[in-house]
Amino acid sequence: MRRLLATALLSFGAILGSLILPGAARAASNLPQMDFSNPLNLSQVVWLVIILVALYFILANWALPGVGSVLADRAHRIQVDLDAAHRAKAEADNAIAELQAAIKSARGEAQAEVTKAAERAKAEAARQAEALAHKLDEQLVKAEADIASARTEAMKAIRPIATETAGLLVARLTGRAADQGRLGSEIQDAMATRGLA
Repeated sequence: MRRLLATALLSFGAILGSLILPGAARAASNLPQMDFSNPLNLSQVVWLVIILVALYFILANWALPGVGSVLADRAHRIQVDLDAAHRAKAEADNAIAELQAAIKSARGEAQAEVTKAAERAKAEAARQAEALAHKLDEQLVKAEADIASARTEAMKAIRPIATETAGLLVARLTGRAADQGRLGSEIQDAMATRGLA
């Protein structure tokens, strides 16, 4: 900071010198404030230099170190805040990663539970279907047995009806009574050829 101020002061002195020298040459004609032959003008320049040097020392030793310490403190606070922000970001990133891992794990567990529930439901449905099929098979066997029994009963009932009907037909057609033994054997043969016996 001191170098900057010293450079600025030297630059100002060089600019002032470059203004004074040509001004002295033109002082008589154009600019009375640049007439250094006048002791009043010369004393003003001397006091200007003294005031600038005093101002430089005051700023360099009293004001600028305070500004420098404020800037250093500010830079330190900014760095501390940036470090805290980086730590908070890292913690947030870790928390997000943990949250995503927990969500992934929960999804996996939920999917496993859903799969288990579906398997149990399928097994239960298969068990119920098997029990129902077994029950239907039993009912089918019973129904077939009932049908076979009813058919047997019907066949037993058909034989006397068929014998009687055939006897009536023969009696009407021939005018004589039919031989019951022969009629019974013919009806038995006819039923056997049709698979009804």
